Amino acid sequence: MNALDFSPLFRSTIGFDRLMRLADAAMRVDTTALSYPPYNIEKTGDDTYRLTMAVAGFAKDELEVVAQENALIITGKAKADEEQRHYLHRGIARRAFERRFHLADHIKVTGASLDNGLLHVELAREVPEQLKPRTIEIVAGAPQPARIEAAPEKQAA
Repeated sequence: MNALDFSPLFRSTIGFDRLMRLADAAMRVDTTALSYPPYNIEKTGDDTYRLTMAVAGFAKDELEVVAQENALIITGKAKADEEQRHYLHRGIARRAFERRFHLADHIKVTGASLDNGLLHVELAREVPEQLKPRTIEIVAGAPQPARIEAAPEKQAA
């Protein structure tokens, strides 16, 4: 069974259609493409994350990290080897790849670094101030109607 029926959730939720599409897309992902290159996703703080990807053999200028809307796209394109080599065993693939990660709302990429064959991408949840919870003061008595005052008229000079 590869299909999930989200219709009962649509009856009692509003605005979660994107989440349902993500879950549906995750069920249809080609698993053969998910093994290269290997990666880790770790939570480094309350609102910070680190994606670490093993990119052995790739130089900094052969990698590209792009944050676009709610997606993180990492591509690697190895440059052609200028000298012909005769390998007895080739275990370091250096094949081209593209990895896509779906980011939750308000997740921002804050930096990327390449160290000892590991690409580290730092991410943080940055919730805008207007979306953070706020306490609303409760006042006693009946609500007062809003009072609109007319702007003072300009005097002719």
